[in-house]
Amino acid sequence: MDASENKSGNGLDRYLSPLAIWAISVGTAIGWGSFVVTGNSYLSSAGPLGSVLGILIGAAVMVVVARNYHYMMEIFPDSGGAYTYTRTTFGFDYGFLTAWFLGLTYVSIFWANVTSLPIFAGYFLGDLFRFGFHYSVFGYEIYFGEILLSMAAIVISVLFCTLTKKLKILVVIVLSLVFSVGITVCFVLAFIRLGGNYEVMKPVFIPGGNIAFQIAHIACISPWAFIGFENISNLTEEINFPVKKVFRILLISILTVTLLYIFLFLLSVSAFPPEYDSWLSYIRDTGSLSGLKGLPAFYAANRNIGPAGEIVLLFVLFSVVITSLIGNTLALSRLMYALSKDQVMPEKYSRLNRQKSPVDAFRLIVIVSLIIPFFGRTAVGWIVDVTTLGATIIYGFVSGSAFIKARKEGRVVETVTGLLGVIVMIVFVVMLLLPNFLYTGAMATESYFLFAVWAVIGIIFFRHILLHDHKDRRFGKTGIVWVVLLMLILMTSLEWVKQISAIYTRTSMENIISHYRLESTEEEQDQTTDDFVRAEMEKLGLINNYSIGVTLILFTFAVWIILSNQSIMVKRETEHERELNEARAAAYTDPLTGVKSKAAYAARESQFENLVNSRDIEEFAVVVCDINGLKQVNDSMGHKEGDELIKSACRMICGLFKHSPVFRVGGDEFVVLLTGQDYERRLEIMEDLNRRVEYNKMNCQVVIAAGLSEYVPETDKTYREVFERADALMYVRKNELKNG
Repeated sequence: MDASENKSGNGLDRYLSPLAIWAISVGTAIGWGSFVVTGNSYLSSAGPLGSVLGILIGAAVMVVVARNYHYMMEIFPDSGGAYTYTRTTFGFDYGFLTAWFLGLTYVSIFWANVTSLPIFAGYFLGDLFRFGFHYSVFGYEIYFGEILLSMAAIVISVLFCTLTKKLKILVVIVLSLVFSVGITVCFVLAFIRLGGNYEVMKPVFIPGGNIAFQIAHIACISPWAFIGFENISNLTEEINFPVKKVFRILLISILTVTLLYIFLFLLSVSAFPPEYDSWLSYIRDTGSLSGLKGLPAFYAANRNIGPAGEIVLLFVLFSVVITSLIGNTLALSRLMYALSKDQVMPEKYSRLNRQKSPVDAFRLIVIVSLIIPFFGRTAVGWIVDVTTLGATIIYGFVSGSAFIKARKEGRVVETVTGLLGVIVMIVFVVMLLLPNFLYTGAMATESYFLFAVWAVIGIIFFRHILLHDHKDRRFGKTGIVWVVLLMLILMTSLEWVKQISAIYTRTSMENIISHYRLESTEEEQDQTTDDFVRAEMEKLGLINNYSIGVTLILFTFAVWIILSNQSIMVKRETEHERELNEARAAAYTDPLTGVKSKAAYAARESQFENLVNSRDIEEFAVVVCDINGLKQVNDSMGHKEGDELIKSACRMICGLFKHSPVFRVGGDEFVVLLTGQDYERRLEIMEDLNRRVEYNKMNCQVVIAAGLSEYVPETDKTYREVFERADALMYVRKNELKNG
């Protein structure tokens, strides 16, 4: 497809250059977490070398995913990305699942970047935004000033996306270049200053842990590091160059993102405060630190380069947050645009303003997001888990779509990459949802509960779609939505109960041990320890009952919704079957005469043909009837009189063959299939028919020529042979009547 052909008419404009695509891809993949999660989720889990090796494995997996995305972009150059590919390949049910997880993933990253601003403001500006009323959510203090800051970021970033296309893309390009160059410069200068003394980076793995598992853990969560690089698939309609060039850009984006993360890994361990004995003890304590020390990359840049390094990273931080906000806003709006065009969402979300932007989709993003600042930053690990599992599911669906399409088209490379992508993503999902199955890592405890709740909301929303899907009946054709969401609820809620139980069991044991040590005498220990242990056990039992109860409520509610949805589907199928029967009856009925139509005859002819071929019928006869003089009546007296003649002939035939189906197979031709009682009286009925015809001929009434042929099992190989004999006899009779 040439750029000259990329005219979208009344749809989205094609204005994105290769550099713009690279900037959006990289700018969305690199966000706030590059400065926070690199420490508490990567380095603390695998060390610098384990993180580097894990991210390299993840990059190799992303190359496979990128190949699958590029192939699907070539086939479907539309908005919607993964949703469009899955919906087109597997159907709307699979499309709903993909859109549900795609929306969760993109909106989670958007919210994470918005709510990260108060955190970074606290590091660099102290208590500037900590004013007004405040409260606590999951141990995180939230101030009114921080809420205002996050709300302002939501409104400004979304409004910016509605502005002139060239301006917002120019900003994304400039900021992507700023943070790419800034991180690289800080890394290079820091390592020049080290002068080859890399002892500061030890240990390179986490001591006491299995190295292979550490690397596997980083590779498993690598979709989080790269999620967003593929969101250009949502913007395919707006690319102004041949789509075949996109794969090269995706490769460059993956390489850029990989190098930037590696630079941040190594920069973060290149220096640590003197009160710590290693980078590891420092990284593990950053959660309790404030100011510059709370951000290892910033501290290392200041220590190795000076204040200039801190200033450079401040510009980098600002750039990664802004580009991520813009990139995810664009991706979310285009996803809603595609859903609206498919009438899954209201039509208004596909309406474009003068700037060719879906402005109502932007408004919805603002409305939904404005509530998030009131919850603040509850836990960094939650966002990592949400986007990791969401991205893994999305990449699996896209890889499956590529595999199906490529196998049909005989594309060997894409068939292999599609299958490989599916296998790897299945392994990743198993490792995330069943952490003890292959390795000892796990998502945050709250993340399991969050996914269970999200799955329940998905079931409720799917019910809403089913209720409004009367006309097209595109959804509910498979049970995939129920199976996936119910399994997700079951697996995540059970894992949540397991981890809650483990946490409180550990806490109770620590409390018992502390209590025992505090008792001063053996007599005091004997008197109080049993009571204390009993109280702790009762408390643990209450916690277990509570968590199990919550799980049962979620699961029961989900099952109730599914059963309710199933009743909707059954009712809809019943209604659909009734409509089909009505349509079939209408198609099988001749509107003029009320007897069976030509379509009904074709179906019955096929049935009799099969019976003859299989020798499952012993006797039947065919009568072919034709009205004499219909053309003359139509020409001389008009078609209204001709219709009356046809109806008179039909009444005569039906009156004679009372127990056999009568078919009108042409303007003046009828066929009767004789079985049973009419077959036994066939000769008598034919004699009666001919007597009436002779009488009608003399009295200028309806004249019918009829021929009868019986099925002869010994000689007739097909039903058609019987019909042709009857048809030939009808023409003989017709000539007799004409010639007097």
